Amino acid sequence: VQLVESGGGSVQPGGSLTLACAASGFMFSRYAMSWVRQAPGKEVEWISSIDSAGIQPYYADSVKGRFTISRDNTRNILYLRLTSLENEDTAMYYCAKAGGPKTALGGAVRGQGTQVTVS
Repeated sequence: VQLVESGGGSVQPGGSLTLACAASGFMFSRYAMSWVRQAPGKEVEWISSIDSAGIQPYYADSVKGRFTISRDNTRNILYLRLTSLENEDTAMYYCAKAGGPKTALGGAVRGQGTQVTVS
């Protein structure tokens, strides 16, 4: 299993970014996927999950209405669209082979992460 995140960067408050996670080594279309993040000095936070078909998204309250999770099962890519970014969104963002918060914050496989800095 390999997960490679990209798309992070530095943006001003109110800005937007789209993160991508390229998946390989497993049948991507059969698995729900998640995004988590870790801010400096804080614990890992689950922020979003999506079912295997890409139909049902789930969001943490902290990002609901601002972030959008999606996936392209033909290209094995998971996305996270970040809008209305706030300073508090500064963190390393990871995709995880996980169906929800419990597994995403447990021992689920994650990528190396992509840094998002809002300032």
